[in-house]
Amino acid sequence: METRAIAYDCDGARLTGYFADAAPHRTKPAILVAHEAFGLNDHIRARARRLAGLGYAAFALDMYGAEGLALPEAVSRHVALMSAPGLMLARASAGFGVLTDQPGVDRERTAAIGFCQGGITALELVRGGAPVRCAVGFHPGLMRPAGSPDRPIRAKVLMMIGDQDPDVPPADRAAFAAEMQGKQADWQLHLFGGVGHAYTNPDIDRLNRPGYGYDAAADRRSWTMMLALFEEVFAAAAAGGGGEGQR
Repeated sequence: METRAIAYDCDGARLTGYFADAAPHRTKPAILVAHEAFGLNDHIRARARRLAGLGYAAFALDMYGAEGLALPEAVSRHVALMSAPGLMLARASAGFGVLTDQPGVDRERTAAIGFCQGGITALELVRGGAPVRCAVGFHPGLMRPAGSPDRPIRAKVLMMIGDQDPDVPPADRAAFAAEMQGKQADWQLHLFGGVGHAYTNPDIDRLNRPGYGYDAAADRRSWTMMLALFEEVFAAAAAGGGGEGQR
């Protein structure tokens, strides 16, 4: 498997992502992977390698330009991404551009996935009209950042959260559903009963934070649902199923 760090710029910020591809000389679908509020780390790199092992090219983008942040600094950077108009979309778009520039990437078959903050990132890409076939969020926040675009959503959307997630209250779920319905998107919102925030991250229990916790069953089930959606949208694209994200 080929893995390498890729440095790139976005509006003066120097960022460094992580690319993984098990068959670099073969054209294949490609997945953009967006990290949690903690920043790019071993958990997200492992997800990129896991996708590469399944036959996809994967690029884990960098939203901060720094790693190994203490929790207060990570929270501060997350707040900046959410409050600076257009910043999240700009950095997500820069990462997507790096992914599609890699050899072996089929630009007609791309997707964006994200964990926690990364789910918001994936949603911003499709709101902004990025040519991805689908957007997938694992325990995503559902609040919209400042300057969030309001274009039609053509990609399929799959968001998966725990019903005990303290960061995604019922009001946010309702607002998300109303947005998707209003835009006539092809969308899904799955609730895992008894599951809290960050259920895919085996290291999250170290924080001892109420409402946060790893859940192996939800982790496994959500990953399986993502792969099923990939199979659906990429098979349709290979069969000539129209433009990006068409249902």
